[in-house]
Amino acid sequence: MALVTTTVVVLRYGFGQGAIAAQESVLYLHGLLFMLGAAPTLLSDQHVRVDVFYRNFTVRQKAWVNTIGHTVFTLPFCALIALGSWTYVSDSWSILESSPEPGGIPAVFLLKTLIPAMAVLIIFQAASIIIKGLIELSEVPNRD
Repeated sequence: MALVTTTVVVLRYGFGQGAIAAQESVLYLHGLLFMLGAAPTLLSDQHVRVDVFYRNFTVRQKAWVNTIGHTVFTLPFCALIALGSWTYVSDSWSILESSPEPGGIPAVFLLKTLIPAMAVLIIFQAASIIIKGLIELSEVPNRD
């Protein structure tokens, strides 16, 4: 992304040449990075959280927090995103939406597809974490 951005700047200010497709490719790369990187980040437990209390919790308490949190918040929110974006994305696919800019990337519909894809990937990852939490809760003795 940095290389593409640098190229766009050099082309524009060094040579007076605009590169709309290159500028839009930075947007597409950011979309890919953040939308498809959300589920793996959740897998490695690297999402931002308020760690004031959580870091001092026992394994069992952390399992409870993760299981309840993902069940109550993550799954419904991601389901809402997936279902809410369905019409938006399908309309984009039906017309094979392209960039409104001349010379832009003719695949806006692909970028929009990342929205429900991200939600579904996070749903799968959250379900995995919930199952893991339930297993931990069933195995850890209740002596906290």
